[in-house]
This record gives sequence, structure tokens and C-alpha cells, in this order.
Amino acid sequence: MAAPSQPQKSTYDVIVIGAGIQGSFTAYHLAQRHKDTLLLEQFLLPHSRGSSHGQSRIIRSAYPQEYYSRMMPDCFRLWQQLEAETGTTLYRQTGLVILGPPGEPELEACRRSLGVDEVLDAAALAQRFPGFRLQAGQVAVLDSTAGVLFADRALRAVQEVFRRHGGTLRDGEKVLRIEPGATVTVTTTAGVYKAPRLIITAGAWTGAFVEQLGLRLPLQPLRIDVCYWREKQPGSAGLGSVSPCFLTLGLSQAPHGIYGLPSIEYPGLMKVCHHHGSPTDPEKRDQVPSSAPRPDIALLSSFISSYLPGLETQPAVKETCLYTNTPDEDFILDRHPKFSNIVIGAGFSGHGFKLAPMVGKLLCELSLGEEPSHNMAHFAITRFPGVLGAAL
Repeated sequence: MAAPSQPQKSTYDVIVIGAGIQGSFTAYHLAQRHKDTLLLEQFLLPHSRGSSHGQSRIIRSAYPQEYYSRMMPDCFRLWQQLEAETGTTLYRQTGLVILGPPGEPELEACRRSLGVDEVLDAAALAQRFPGFRLQAGQVAVLDSTAGVLFADRALRAVQEVFRRHGGTLRDGEKVLRIEPGATVTVTTTAGVYKAPRLIITAGAWTGAFVEQLGLRLPLQPLRIDVCYWREKQPGSAGLGSVSPCFLTLGLSQAPHGIYGLPSIEYPGLMKVCHHHGSPTDPEKRDQVPSSAPRPDIALLSSFISSYLPGLETQPAVKETCLYTNTPDEDFILDRHPKFSNIVIGAGFSGHGFKLAPMVGKLLCELSLGEEPSHNMAHFAITRFPGVLGAAL
């Protein structure tokens, strides 16, 4: 971050708006290509107002969609590269159990993406991981490569390397206006900046930014309950055991899926969350009355009593996070349809953190006019009809 005594520079090769994990990795890749890059963040760092805070996220190779599973080897490699660059441990391998009905299409697609034939029944799963109780007829697939990313630590690490490569990170600067053109002008609460390229990775605030640019993207911010559940016997799901992460697919009582991580953040508490939430305005997400009904927590309590009998059935800690979902829950990684020097990364739909190293690289490649490292068809803005609003 620029020291207050330094004269404020106003012209850069690229400006990135939003210093969450996606924007920070985008800036990291640009700086490694020797592009003079400004990374803007509206809140003072660190903060918990967006989608990148918290201590842990799941990383996995298994994905129902082949276009994500093909990206994961590159993501693992880039996470390891960041660990080496900073001398910091960012990943702990725990394995991942994927639970669901036999023959469930997404579960089968995950199994194929792993190239494994083994499917565990209730008895086999209980023998391997005593904390889990499958219901009659259900099965599990094991992703042994999976584990936990240390999220806060990862965000600090990527920003540290970005600055080390000459990048400028300015936090506490809210963007007020974007003026497109051959040179894009970005006005903030603290200054005016110009660059021939702009990348918008502003999470739940992205929709408002692109509306300024005549674009109406179908982005829905959701307020997510992040819940931690106490172990009845401390240590049964903690660091000292072999407790894996888990996620569910195709359960009738949880159509959006449930996921969990072992007790790393809070000793003796396991993180179990519903992969869905309530529509929210990102500026007002903390204004929900404490008496408001929390249907996701009731759903989780019921799930835990059936599948994780070693946990208490009421959460010990409740936090919140933001998802920004697209209708198909695939990302938006594309150039603005009218302004090709403005690139947008948005709609990560609650599963983007693990893929951030590759997302950042793809957004960097789009901005610089390079051939993208992966097929971008599933991430195109044009898959949504009617997104171009009134002309500027």
C-alpha cells in the first residue's frame, strides 16, 4: 500500500477493482508479467464484508463439471507455487467424502472426474470415518487429494507477492465512477486513476459497477449462514484425527447441498454449512434482525442429527458470508460486450475460492489479449440473454 507521504500516482497499465481472492490473484498474475497494476479495495484490509474472509475453504479435484475438474491440477500447482514464494503453508490435505444416492448424476460425474471405481457403502464409510453415518442405500465417493485451504492466510500471501512484484494495493478507497474509453478513468473517494485496461472483480458489488457500463448481469448476492457445531467428545473431528471434509449431492432434504470441514478454525467445532442462503443487499447484510427465522440452520440441525451424530445439533458459533450467484452457478469471466478493454470476473456462486489462482490467470490473459489457458465458453456473458441495457 502506498505510504501517505508518497505522491499519489494516477496512471497504470491495468486497474483491478476488488481485492478479494479473485482480484488479488488477477493482480498477482499481472504483476508477474511486469504490468504496472493498481489493485483497489473499498474496505480497509483485512475485512469480513465480502466472500474471501474466514480461515478455511475446501479444495478438491472432484467436480461434476468437466471444465472445472480440468482446471484443478493447474490450481493445485499454483497454490503450491504461492506456498513456495511465501514460505507459508496454505493447504492441509484431509480428503473429501462426497455423499449421495447411488447413481446420482453429479456424484457419478465426480467419481469419473477422479478416475476411481470405488464407492463406499454405509458400513465401509463408518469403518473408515466413524463420525459419518450414511442413511440406508446411500453411498460415498472419496477424493483423497482434497483438503482445507487456509483462506485468510492465502489472501495475505497473494497480496504480499503482488506488492513484492511492484504492484500497488490501495485499500479504504471506494470506487465512485468508471468512465470507459480507450483509456478507462476510475474515480474513487481518494483520487482519479487512468489505465488502458480495467478488470472488475468486486464480488457482490459487481452488478452495481457494470450497470454504470450499460450491462445488467443476473448476479444475486446471498447471505450465507456459516455455522460451527460442537463435538460431543472433543477431538473426534479435530486436527489430531483423520476427519475429512465432506459435501452432499442429490439429497432430497438439501437440494443445494451441505458441506463441512474438520475443526481447524475453532478447536472442538466442526464447520457445517448449507450451500445456499437468503437474497441480500451487500450494503445491508448485517441488518437482519436477530429474531428473523433461519431456515438453513433448522435444515442443518436435522442433517447433523442424522449424518453426524457426534456433533451437538445446535450451532455454537454463527457467522455470515456472501455468495454472488449466477442462475447456472457458473462463473462470469469475459470482456464487456461493448468495451473490450474492460474484463469482468463475477458470479463465483460459493465455489470460486479454490479456483482463484486459475481464475486470476484467465482474467489476466483476457485483459492482455492472450489466448486463455482453458476453454472459456461456459463463462461467457452472452449465455445470458438481454444483458446489454440502455446505451451509455
